[in-house]
Amino acid sequence: MGAHQVRERRRRQARAQEAARRRRRDHRRLALAAGLAVLVVAGLVVAAASRSGNAPAGSGALPGLQTGPAPWSANTADLAARLRAIGLPPLSPAEGTAVHIHQHLDLYVDGRPVPVPALIGIDPSVGFAPLHVHDNSGVIHVESPTVRGYTLGQFFAVWGVRFTPSCLGGYCASGDRRLGVYVDGTAHRGDPTTLTLEPHQELVVAFGTAAQLPSPIPSAYRFPPGE
Repeated sequence: MGAHQVRERRRRQARAQEAARRRRRDHRRLALAAGLAVLVVAGLVVAAASRSGNAPAGSGALPGLQTGPAPWSANTADLAARLRAIGLPPLSPAEGTAVHIHQHLDLYVDGRPVPVPALIGIDPSVGFAPLHVHDNSGVIHVESPTVRGYTLGQFFAVWGVRFTPSCLGGYCASGDRRLGVYVDGTAHRGDPTTLTLEPHQELVVAFGTAAQLPSPIPSAYRFPPGE
């Protein structure tokens, strides 16, 4: 084999090696792009979930959310849409019996009591939400066809009143005015929206200064027989 043929063979081998390196590089780039696409899609799915039933109640995206001053209405016009948004379907014609518990809620703004209106979570065209109120006593009814937990944030989401760790309706923490939540007379130190509803709790949600808190803070409620 002449010198010219040797050089030509080496050039062909070099070109083949370079082509192989380019193919490997292109494959790595495609794999990286595919991985990034999967991460983007996963992020979009998580974001969508956070706006649906897994979203923190009171996040501001709920239909018909009341963000003005007290008092607040029962607000059932957008009940069906809110139940879809938070992933709580209405009960069947027979109310839930796997879970049937009650709590009592007292609301205060700047030291003044705020009524909890009747028929929260109840609408003839929708039916009963798993969390609802029959009358103006402040008694919350928690009813479910399956055994599961519910939270105070979900109740305010059903009601359609803004409720976050720092806001209640149209009132948000500023200066020495704060949102306080109490369970059986004891301050709740965590995120109030995730507070689990338990049988016969006395719940107090108060917005204002420390001096405007009710004294004493209600710590118990006399539930009617059978509740």
